[in-house]
Amino acid sequence: MSKFIKIGKSDVESTIMGLGANKVGGHNIFSGLDDKDGYEVVRAALDDGIRMIDTAFAYGNGRSEEIIGEVLKDYDRHEITIATKAAQDANNGYSPNNDPAFLTKQIDAALKRLQTDYIDIFYIHFPDEVTNKRDAVEALVKAREAGKIRAIGVSNFSLDQIKEANVDNQIDVVEDNYSLVYRNPEENLLPYLHENNISFVPYFPLASGLLTGKYERSDYMKFPRFTEKQFGDIIESIKKVRGFAEEKGVTVAQLILAWYLKNPEIAVVIPGARKADQIKSNAEALQIELSDTMYKQIDQLFKF
Repeated sequence: MSKFIKIGKSDVESTIMGLGANKVGGHNIFSGLDDKDGYEVVRAALDDGIRMIDTAFAYGNGRSEEIIGEVLKDYDRHEITIATKAAQDANNGYSPNNDPAFLTKQIDAALKRLQTDYIDIFYIHFPDEVTNKRDAVEALVKAREAGKIRAIGVSNFSLDQIKEANVDNQIDVVEDNYSLVYRNPEENLLPYLHENNISFVPYFPLASGLLTGKYERSDYMKFPRFTEKQFGDIIESIKKVRGFAEEKGVTVAQLILAWYLKNPEIAVVIPGARKADQIKSNAEALQIELSDTMYKQIDQLFKF
């Protein structure tokens, strides 16, 4: 894997595919996780040329960062882009806290767990309801000036909150929910990011497994945010994608990932993985040559 992309206005570069590490140590999110698998997943990603690892304090309340920090000791840290996130206040029921002093402490704590002296991208993970977002970002600006972080991000912020946070044009990257079946960001968010040289990293690119092609119409109750008709339309579109995938000799998930990789509004795609063998499968999407015609066909299939 050799294609890199620059993150926002920073000097941080990342491979265009990363690893979403919520299944690495994220015992509070997923049941049945094994830390041994987490270590193997991170190693497999780095060994397969993936140079972006996206984690957060919220993934196991720091456990994900600890596992990644242990693995990093066996690799050249300067060749790896580490993104982490924080906002959850353990002293207040893990509610979001954007207070500048709190965020500064979280950066220092993440540095210790990751066993590194700098974080490439630090995101404010969730907005709180009281802190001025410009003030919150100023704490990250100071951390960047101190060499603790290299790029500034926000995650799960509304567009108005992003604008407030970016008053001084300091935001480099936004991470938010986006997929072929959740396209709300296309209307207002992505145009703003494009205009302001802010990179976009979508999470849930495979829509919690829905876009892997493993579900049928009868599974609609597992995805309650869709009506039965909406879910049926999605399944029909996935069946058509499966036809394209079979023509190319790839999986549905790989073809969907290739669509994101070709999307000019997306900087880095960060599918997660519970097992190491999923890493290799995801990385194979990088080898798919997706024509402009097929890109547009897939795009239109999911415009309902």
